[in-house]
Amino acid sequence: MLIIEPIKAFDDNYIWLMTKNNKSVVVDPGDATEIIKLIDNQAINLEGVLITHHHYDHTNGLSELIEKKNLKVFGPKNNISEINNIVGDSDQFDLIGIHFEVLEIPGHTLDHIAFYTFNNGNPVLLCGDTLFAGGCGRVFEGTFSQMFNSLQKLCTLPETTEVYCGHEYTNSNLLFALEADPNNKDLKDEYNQVINLIEQGEPTLPTTISKELKINPFLRCNSEGIKNTIKNKFNLEGNEEETFSALRKWKDNF
Repeated sequence: MLIIEPIKAFDDNYIWLMTKNNKSVVVDPGDATEIIKLIDNQAINLEGVLITHHHYDHTNGLSELIEKKNLKVFGPKNNISEINNIVGDSDQFDLIGIHFEVLEIPGHTLDHIAFYTFNNGNPVLLCGDTLFAGGCGRVFEGTFSQMFNSLQKLCTLPETTEVYCGHEYTNSNLLFALEADPNNKDLKDEYNQVINLIEQGEPTLPTTISKELKINPFLRCNSEGIKNTIKNKFNLEGNEEETFSALRKWKDNF
């Protein structure tokens, strides 16, 4: 059985720890401190690392981990020298008995990828900073069109897919979503549930594709409610991609 647990890093990062058959993989280790503690305490037998993109808060712990253990590091082609297994779109590989497929999802960065797998038949997505609960990543290196298309690609995954994002941004994302989609009952209900989780000190992740299709404004650019919000705020009437771009630019300054 596959177990996926969060390791908190920095202010709001999640490093995902995946364990199966007493072997472990970490996803996007921006900081190695807690991971090394787990290794030293023999709480985990770390054998590999998955990297979704090159930003330091997802890669900064790599060198320490590699000094500690001989690890397989899977990630995209970029300037991170510690990646010793470069993968791209549709590539597949096995690590600690888990079969992964790679999805290229540029926008946040040009090298951004996601890892897709199954846990007891249930689909699992590790998507870094592209899709968040209630939101999406900023467009730093790519284009708005690339980010829109990457999100559309993720929308085609089974709705039961569990989504493990790189940050705990859910509260702020949903506050924006409520501005963009104020009449969405599913969204209002989800916000109340998220507040309860945060008050209890619990992670708001994973989310699911099904949930995001109901509450995430960046996946709902065909919604009449969101189109009306954009029309009223920016005097803009456009297609889904133009609506997405307006939403993302608005969120950048929200």
